[in-house]
Amino acid sequence: MSMKEIQHHMESNQTLLADGFEDAIIGLDTSNEVFRVIYDKEKMIEVLQQRDNMTIEDAIEYLEYNVWGAYVGEGTPIYGYEGNHDRILELMSQL
Repeated sequence: MSMKEIQHHMESNQTLLADGFEDAIIGLDTSNEVFRVIYDKEKMIEVLQQRDNMTIEDAIEYLEYNVWGAYVGEGTPIYGYEGNHDRILELMSQL
């Protein structure tokens, strides 16, 4: 599928974007009829710190309450962490 076809599909379906977090997009889930944009949580935190001068704690609280926990239909974005095998194991050890 070309980028033009992907864009058309996203516009004509229920794919949703998290406004203001374009720099945190790391992928696109195309496994279902409705595509879902994938965001990196750490990059989203950085966006709020830089753009809105939030502390890390305030950024996390804002995102947890207003963004990450919201379900707004089939096109709700996916929020996760980007990284290689070692980074993923590090994140899992913190759970």
